[in-house]
Amino acid sequence: MKWILAVGGLLLAATFCVSQTSPATAGAEDYSGMYSFVHEGEFVQVTVEDAGKVAGFISRFGDSEGDKGAFLNQFFKEGKLDGSELSFTTETVHAVWFDFKGKVSRGKGKTHAEEAYYVIKGNLIEYRTDVDKKVSTKNSEVSLESFPQSP
Repeated sequence: MKWILAVGGLLLAATFCVSQTSPATAGAEDYSGMYSFVHEGEFVQVTVEDAGKVAGFISRFGDSEGDKGAFLNQFFKEGKLDGSELSFTTETVHAVWFDFKGKVSRGKGKTHAEEAYYVIKGNLIEYRTDVDKKVSTKNSEVSLESFPQSP
């Protein structure tokens, strides 16, 4: 009888420990999804993979003479998520590429089905190479809001 009570007590203690540690291990947010980008109609797709690796792409309208108004996709060359710290660098498309460093946080949306459930805020640097191979930069503080997700 004492043996049954001892085993029962151990099982109860183990259940309590698991319930106490589960939120910590499951506490990592999944920030994957589509977010607004710089201009209306543009977006960035962020996909969080294993070990903090981030894949994705920016879909934006071209603004140079040769691609004005064309929809361009710029895939991430590298991306990383460390806690809520997000960074990525895109491939070069039509002599333009982007670097981003910032943070993901909760936004005004109450559920994933609402706009701005998550917001990515940070520094976006646009690099542009001209015909003479001179690189210019444009620094911007941006706030990118998540698009609503279907349940």
